[in-house]
Amino acid sequence: MAPSRIPSRRLRPVLRAVTATAAAALVLSACTGGSGAAGAGDTSGNQLLTIPREDLATFTRNFNPLSPQAAPMTLQSVYEPLVVHSMADSKDTPWLATKWEQAKDGKSLTFTLRDGVKWSDGKPLTAEDVVYTFELQKKVLGGFDYLDKVTAVDAQTVKFAFNKAFAPAFFEIGGHYILPKHVWSKVKDPAKFTNPNPVATGPYTKVEKFQSQSYELRKNPDYWQPDKQQIAGIRMLAFSGNDSANVAFTNGEVDWTQSFIPDIEKSFVAKDKEHNHYWFPPAGAMINWQLNTTKAPFNDPAVRKALSMAIDRDQITKVAMNGYAEPADCTGLARTYDKWRDKDLAASCTWTKYDTDAAAKALDAAGYKDSGGKRKLKNGKDFTFDISVGSASSDWISAANIIKQNLAKVGITATVKTPDWSAVVNSYEQGTFDTGIVWSNNGATPYEYFRGLMSTAMVKPVGEKATENYHRYGDKKADKLIDAFAAAPDEQTQREQINALQKLYDEDAPAVPLFTGPEFGAYTDKRFTGWPSEKDPYATLGNRNGSTILVLTSLKPVKS
Repeated sequence: MAPSRIPSRRLRPVLRAVTATAAAALVLSACTGGSGAAGAGDTSGNQLLTIPREDLATFTRNFNPLSPQAAPMTLQSVYEPLVVHSMADSKDTPWLATKWEQAKDGKSLTFTLRDGVKWSDGKPLTAEDVVYTFELQKKVLGGFDYLDKVTAVDAQTVKFAFNKAFAPAFFEIGGHYILPKHVWSKVKDPAKFTNPNPVATGPYTKVEKFQSQSYELRKNPDYWQPDKQQIAGIRMLAFSGNDSANVAFTNGEVDWTQSFIPDIEKSFVAKDKEHNHYWFPPAGAMINWQLNTTKAPFNDPAVRKALSMAIDRDQITKVAMNGYAEPADCTGLARTYDKWRDKDLAASCTWTKYDTDAAAKALDAAGYKDSGGKRKLKNGKDFTFDISVGSASSDWISAANIIKQNLAKVGITATVKTPDWSAVVNSYEQGTFDTGIVWSNNGATPYEYFRGLMSTAMVKPVGEKATENYHRYGDKKADKLIDAFAAAPDEQTQREQINALQKLYDEDAPAVPLFTGPEFGAYTDKRFTGWPSEKDPYATLGNRNGSTILVLTSLKPVKS
């Protein structure tokens, strides 16, 4: 599994290397009560919910949601949004706001805040906090270009005025974390502030026992839903990769994981069929093989399509992804967006079908000839390149190796490079990579996905940091369709734009789609009950997204 990464309210990865042995030793110490707290094996009702992070070998005491180095649970447990959207059932749950209203012209959105919400220092949440949060966000991180002005109508009402009709605003604004003005207005440099002792509205805000490989979050004494603070707190554990994290999980030493677990039925469920469970709803983002279009020959759509035909998605999903994922099609859309998919277009796909002969012929036609079993670039050099994947992601490394083997059949030599994720992400952000397996944006509609993949507004020059659109592809035709979607007054009009975007995606192949990433999630209910499931899909079982707060406020400890 790769690290979480989506701008603004979702965390980007910060990864460092330690040995698996050190991480495993920490788990054993922490989970047997070495920290002095209730361990994962405790059933007293006072135990901590223990969660591993397979993609973070060490933690930094940074709870600044404006920072890409923010610690896990900053945006899931510490800070809260106005509205919680669940990708599992597509429902919006009122949170810090109780109701909202969008203007008929689509140019404003008004939220009514919940009465009685306090910050963890006892001071009340007001509309001024919401206004300040968005002003600070735009100043420090940018974004929200459509947002003209945020106004506190009164202490409990906030109005967002836009410079154009913008339908996706509800998802982006409603799901954004809120900061306390009385704290952050006194911070000299908000971007660099580590916020070691956060003041927030979330259920678990008190930081305790912070170490480089473990820390605890305890109850917010002023939480507005005290009846939903049933667990004593959260313990986070750091690991250097899937393998070491999975050892702790499958041995019953932690409670809830989002890590990729090979053969989960045998390696986890079979060990305790009564208590060990998993659920992988198709609510994850599209996983793409992104080709750096600033480098020839990846700037040629014919080459991108030929490379796509050369790879065996069935093998990738069955072997590398253990059958947990489904192959992508030429619409580019993840299973999350099934209702938006152009089914006729999907049925006509050619360049996302595995066909070595067709791939070879397409490369020949594009001018990249085979010479003695080696494919040549137009300058006569061998057609070679790197595929970059973070060392912690065993599943994606396996996928990259399958791609490498597939490409060899058409005379292309690919080298799989696996430094730690921080180095990989840096190469993505700076545009220095050749190719890489990359996550994509995921939202309530395909708007964020296509904007992040095809909008010229998201394209950064090589050397300038990009937070999405790492492949640096933009199309002005896509811009018009994306803007038209945002301004559309109804779903039918939006659907017309999405259909056109799918057609454009099929024509130009801005990226090579691989598979819909399943929203991994597994747990043991020995210590806690109330988990989401296929029968009760109130949230996904991933613990790094916007609906995680729904899980944290639903779990109850098992009494001994």
